[in-house]
Amino acid sequence: MAAEEAGGVDRAPACLCVLCGLPAAGKSTLARRVLRTAAQRGWRAGVVPYDDLITEHAFQIRVEETDCVKRQEIHTEWKLHRQAVLQCIEQFLEKPQVLAELPVSCPINRAAWEQCIRALLQPEPLDGSQADQAPLLFLLDDNFYYPSMRYEVYQLARKYSLGFCQVYLQCDLESCISRNQTRSEPIPTEVMLEMVKRLESPNPQKNSWETNSVSLNTTDDFSDCDVQRVMELISSALSNPISQAEDNTEQKEADRLKCATSVVHQTDQACRRHISEAMKTARENQVLPEHMRSLAAQLNESKATFLQNLRRQLLPEASFAQEEDIDVERVVKRAVDIFDHEKEEILLRVINENK
Repeated sequence: MAAEEAGGVDRAPACLCVLCGLPAAGKSTLARRVLRTAAQRGWRAGVVPYDDLITEHAFQIRVEETDCVKRQEIHTEWKLHRQAVLQCIEQFLEKPQVLAELPVSCPINRAAWEQCIRALLQPEPLDGSQADQAPLLFLLDDNFYYPSMRYEVYQLARKYSLGFCQVYLQCDLESCISRNQTRSEPIPTEVMLEMVKRLESPNPQKNSWETNSVSLNTTDDFSDCDVQRVMELISSALSNPISQAEDNTEQKEADRLKCATSVVHQTDQACRRHISEAMKTARENQVLPEHMRSLAAQLNESKATFLQNLRRQLLPEASFAQEEDIDVERVVKRAVDIFDHEKEEILLRVINENK
């Protein structure tokens, strides 16, 4: 019966199901209900909780001081941790018996990893054929606010011809903040407010690889119908595994993401240089220390907003979906020129206030 629900002999051996949405939107609650339902169907299912697997060290803030002006930057090591989580899933898919034999250099929480895959290593039933038919289900529990984060999971599913699907938990900000405050270790409200700005929900119209997605309104409690929708989505994903065959559309989307990332990175580096030049100009104009701090804060805030908007504008542009080579240098120069104009306005305003 379980094999039939999962798609029979042609189904995928496993499914990677992405649960995405704001903190406290209900991802963990949904995961628990799906686990119970999956167990009733004879599936082997486990939750991959990014919050438990990625240690606090990955999010440490590095503080740089330049001319008495403090500038905070988020440490980028969290990206390596996210990649390590997918590498652990890949290793399990290849060799499930080596559950605890993670490389010494692997940065994720080992105890949390063992816990999340314990349910996937159930004793095999007496009937070996039943064991072969039971699909594996990974529920990836994280915010996944950028499409690029979710696309990495899709790539892993395609590499091994697995099922792939996404469940977006749509919950209003006020409810998320209220729920978050009841947690033992609540996330700062300002972090959640920033998350709302960055969150990009699944968009099958723009990204064809996000077609197998559903959206649930989780402002209220989950209904049995909601859980049923998710189970049907997972069953469909198992019945229609991602093909390993190269797809020009998917390749172009991957290239588009790569180009967008490169443009944003190079623009970020150039904007930093422009900010340094602006600070130097301010010192030469004998701007007072308190105005220098204000200038630095305004420039860095302007840069962060500018880069965020730039990234959102780049992804939908048709030019990034074409096969022709992208003139990254030209795009970066155009973007930096726009930021430079904003920088000059801020600089002149602060210099005038200092007089």
